Amino acid sequence: MTLPSPLPQARRRRRSPLPTVLGVLALAGLTAFIAFGNLGRSLEYFVTPTEYLQQRAEFEGRPLRIGGLVKTVQYNPQTLDLKFNVTDGGASFPVQYRGAVSDLFKENQGVVVRGEFQGNTFHASELIVKHSEEYHVPQTQAELKDLLRQSE
Repeated sequence: MTLPSPLPQARRRRRSPLPTVLGVLALAGLTAFIAFGNLGRSLEYFVTPTEYLQQRAEFEGRPLRIGGLVKTVQYNPQTLDLKFNVTDGGASFPVQYRGAVSDLFKENQGVVVRGEFQGNTFHASELIVKHSEEYHVPQTQAELKDLLRQSE
């Protein structure tokens, strides 16, 4: 009697790489859409008053940062209402802000305001006040005491 011959080894079915490639491309496309799809709406431009005046149509209704010098300050510490003009020498816009104001905020000081235009008035949601880049270490004990007394 003869023994039956062993069966040949089953062939593996070759899978097509197409579903895997399509899945990876779909994930990459979805990631790119999420990352860059709303990028244009979330950008916040920094402009000077003159640049805003020249490109008003482009920036209308968008969140902005406007930088310049502070002029004609009116601040009510009870209501925390602040009104001032920001200028770059070429153009000037009124700014309204509600909130606490830093001691560094004063006339002819550099400022960056974040917010939106409503009509011709800029309604700020944040103030960033430029401070002096110079730092002087007190040289004597008397200067140190004066500095501490001023900060109280």
